Amino acid sequence: MQTASKKVINGWAMYDWANSVYNLVITTTFFPIYFTSVTDEHVTFLGRTFVNSSLYDYTLSVAYLFIALLYPILTSIADTKGNKINFMKFFCYMGSIGCACLYFFTKDNLWFGIICFMLAAMGYVGSLVFYNAYLPEIAAPEDQDRVSAKGFSMGYIGSVLLQLIGFALVMMMKGNEGFATRITFLLVGIWWISFAQITFSALPKVNKESVKKINIFTDGFNEVKKVYGEIKKMPVLKRFLRGFFFYSMGVQTVMLAATLFGSKLLGLPAPKLIATIVIIQLVAIPGAIMMSRLSAVYGNIKVLMGVVFFWIGICVAAYYTAEFKEGGGNPEYGFYGLAVAVGLVMGGIQSLSRSTYSKLMPETKDTASYFSYYDLTEKIAIVIGMFSFGFIDEVFGMKNSVLALTVFFVIGLVWLYSALKASNVNRQSSIVNG
Repeated sequence: MQTASKKVINGWAMYDWANSVYNLVITTTFFPIYFTSVTDEHVTFLGRTFVNSSLYDYTLSVAYLFIALLYPILTSIADTKGNKINFMKFFCYMGSIGCACLYFFTKDNLWFGIICFMLAAMGYVGSLVFYNAYLPEIAAPEDQDRVSAKGFSMGYIGSVLLQLIGFALVMMMKGNEGFATRITFLLVGIWWISFAQITFSALPKVNKESVKKINIFTDGFNEVKKVYGEIKKMPVLKRFLRGFFFYSMGVQTVMLAATLFGSKLLGLPAPKLIATIVIIQLVAIPGAIMMSRLSAVYGNIKVLMGVVFFWIGICVAAYYTAEFKEGGGNPEYGFYGLAVAVGLVMGGIQSLSRSTYSKLMPETKDTASYFSYYDLTEKIAIVIGMFSFGFIDEVFGMKNSVLALTVFFVIGLVWLYSALKASNVNRQSSIVNG
């Protein structure tokens, strides 16, 4: 196949520009700071008392669990009816409206805030499976690393711009930072839904010839079973996905909980945290590009193995940064160093994982089903990772939660090494080993 026109590629990448503001502004920066500031250290919810940071972790876990359970049904409908874009729109609108409604979240309506936060998370992850499924349809295999990295880079640029706007609002409205933050939530919703229209107008339209009659309650799960059965027969892809499952538990949890770590455990003020997250995003842009280029030289799996090993070092360093804080030291500059390290590998590992999976996939028209399986793997990993992080936080403290993530990374590294060996045996080294 040939790579689609520049208009289609740019339109596809623009969705990263549109929805990445949720990932940065809501889950990574402003919302965790706001959530812990408007709630007490211990909060009562559903008749149980939670540590507020753990309740945040559990809320994300439940949201990702819901969407993971819906994935087989939704993607089966999208794939067999040829209307991926309609479902992508549905989840986009759900997520953006959820973000905008967080403007009304205060300490007096915890229920409302949690529901809106869950809707935003479900909209974000739900739309991504359809967005990802377009990659092998619009880009030839040799261009997929480049196109995937372009999407992530666009996402970082767009999200940093809105992040800076939110930061400016907070600095301009000193003494009323909470209101400035809620305005930022509203802006996220407007930004997401507005720029997504560029994507919707550029992507290929509905293929009416592909419309089929299906049983939405059984066919979706049959698709998952079918993809699972096919993947079992592909040694390299099978091992890669197992590695991806485990290291995603660590990567996604670090990204989702980093601000809680900096604000609650290290005690850094909100302006410094926001500025640090901006630095992470700026560093992530060249990081994603660098990793794409390294993969062309050394191969996808070898680069992924090196990056996972780097993540292990980040978790260990974060643990000792917390230890330094407890010993009376100032952890500020250590946190900045961790932020730069995370930025270097944050976007690259996501981009390279996505393109590696796309390369290892068999040629098929059921791209949505295959990417549903990929996203299902990642979202279940997030459910386990975030729940584990919150549970260990409640029982042993947050610094031990961070250290425990190294276990996930080590297991992921072992499976990646196994995939590397299998790729040599199955003569797929030209695809994933350079």
